[in-house]
Amino acid sequence: MSLNKRSVVFFIIILFTCLWRFGYAQTAPQKIEELISAYADLYKFNGTVLVAEKGKIIFSKGYGLKNAKDSSRNDVNTIYQLGSITKQFTSAIILQLAEQKKLSLDDRLSKYFPDFPKGDSITIRHLLTHSSGIYNYTNDQKYMASETTKPSDREKMIALFRDKPLNFSPGSKYSYSNSGYLLLGYIIEIVTGKPYEKVVREKIFIPLKMSHSGFDFSHLNNTDKATGYTVFTQFVKMPGSIVDSSVAYAAGAMYSTVGDLFKWHTGLQQYKILTKSSTEAAYTPYLFHYGFGWAMDTLFEKKIVEHGGGIIGFNTIISRVPSDDVAVILLSNMNVAGLDKLSHSLLAVLYNKPYEIPKPKTEVELNESVLKEYVGEYELAPGFILKITLAGKRLKVQATGQPAYDLFAESNDRFFLKVVEATATFMKGPDGKVEKMLWKQQGSERPAKKIK
Repeated sequence: MSLNKRSVVFFIIILFTCLWRFGYAQTAPQKIEELISAYADLYKFNGTVLVAEKGKIIFSKGYGLKNAKDSSRNDVNTIYQLGSITKQFTSAIILQLAEQKKLSLDDRLSKYFPDFPKGDSITIRHLLTHSSGIYNYTNDQKYMASETTKPSDREKMIALFRDKPLNFSPGSKYSYSNSGYLLLGYIIEIVTGKPYEKVVREKIFIPLKMSHSGFDFSHLNNTDKATGYTVFTQFVKMPGSIVDSSVAYAAGAMYSTVGDLFKWHTGLQQYKILTKSSTEAAYTPYLFHYGFGWAMDTLFEKKIVEHGGGIIGFNTIISRVPSDDVAVILLSNMNVAGLDKLSHSLLAVLYNKPYEIPKPKTEVELNESVLKEYVGEYELAPGFILKITLAGKRLKVQATGQPAYDLFAESNDRFFLKVVEATATFMKGPDGKVEKMLWKQQGSERPAKKIK
């Protein structure tokens, strides 16, 4: 072999080796690890993730702390309260009962609750699709702030929304209502003559061998049980109270693990729980892209069925592509917004589409004259003031009844906090003076008018 030929062969070997290494570095599990680690490092995710395709788990791992008190860490066995993912299980039992002709989706609410106001105009289908118009009891801030940890019963829960006027004529609009799913749970009890939790266990948990799932999270005594945090940052970790199962009930009381929810996904894929026709009915969007316990979306030209869950101390999501047997499950023991974005980014990894890896915010230095413009008091809600002061070369924000925290400049008018995931954007009026601030926290942005 000539020298030139040997050189070419040597170059090809080197090139092949580099390409192999580059390809290895870009495998889906490693991309997932990089993405989740970036979120975890920025305290945008603290929990457990599972990604599966074609019936196989390709990635499953825990991140961050299960309990900050004893420094125990999340892993694949950590048990989380799910919140509204529970609705999938409630709707599945309703559909099972419909398959068995024990009820009809067109049954009127008055059939089960004869004295319920306008019950003749509300159907089970309306309850399933959030189109009943029934007042959502979790909108009662006074109740949510003081009563959610206390055991309740059917009569007390229904009293929270029974006599509230309907938001609209049933079937005409969409409005998310946990109250509707409470009623579905009570209907299940009336039809079966058994407690709702027992029916779900008999009809779903036991057949699918979901041995780490249940409902009474308050009294769960298990070393794998996660502590939920309403604030979880590098500097502050504030545990939240546990919502009693009788309060969240059929709308959000369930607890589980990523492994058990993968069994749930597989059971649905293989029609072990519902017939194919019932499954397709559950995935059929009505108003606002919502079906029976599932929300529908399209991503990368694929139909996605998914549902998030939010309850004190926990946020969760399960996103699935039934046509490709793909599932992404994120269970987090911190209240955090944006799990849908992370879930869709994980799907982007699987489908080789672009996605964004979050980066830490960097502080910029502003002139004192600029900072002084923002000093004042801003009313976020009646009686709730955000006071902005200047200390040295940095602004501080102090909410009514709370300590003052540093604000870090991200740009000339946008600032961020490090103790919580929140930003403040100052806005000027036509006269060039600051007139309000936009306060963004937990994915919600609200204006605060400058009053002083």
